[in-house]
Amino acid sequence: MAPSKIVCVGRNYRAHAKELGNQPPREPLIFLKPPSAIIGPDEAIVYPPQSERVDYEGELALVIGRRCRNLKPSDDPLSFVFGFTCLNDVTARDLQKADESFTRGKGFDTFCPVGPMVATGLDPAHLILETHVNGQRRQREQVSEMIFSLDAIMRFISGVMTLEPGDLIATGTPAGVAPLSVGDTVEVAIEGIGRLRNKVTPPQE
Repeated sequence: MAPSKIVCVGRNYRAHAKELGNQPPREPLIFLKPPSAIIGPDEAIVYPPQSERVDYEGELALVIGRRCRNLKPSDDPLSFVFGFTCLNDVTARDLQKADESFTRGKGFDTFCPVGPMVATGLDPAHLILETHVNGQRRQREQVSEMIFSLDAIMRFISGVMTLEPGDLIATGTPAGVAPLSVGDTVEVAIEGIGRLRNKVTPPQE
């Protein structure tokens, strides 16, 4: 099922906010990626000609299982989640900074690799996220180190917009983001979910 939207949480790890020169947010910082950005495992991330710096951002993503809106204090937010997957919030960093907006820099086609599967029954408190580029580890962090918990993220987003089955929530990336080059292979790995592997290619003529 294609998601109606991809809701992303920015600066949700303190060290990542610091490495980009930002203060940690006081409440979840959310933005959208278009569904047209989605690709699957082993599909190519296309380096857009408009950008001179494209970064990887490995993330844990939630897949919504039930429609939810304005979650009540008595609701269990994770009961509305079908499962968990890996997501790479690929970002044209130079365009993001130039625009002072996230839309263009994060919205290119192929800028949202997702997969390799949707896992259920995981305890997110013990999940460890890793990102490798050409076999070298660049990111490693326990999901529990997020500034805003998964429960808090779900409550915040559902108070802004209705979440539909199949929607994705990208929960933020840890420190260690860096540029990708054409020819690089980037892998986002979470135990219990697997490895999301994609290669960076130049734009086709």
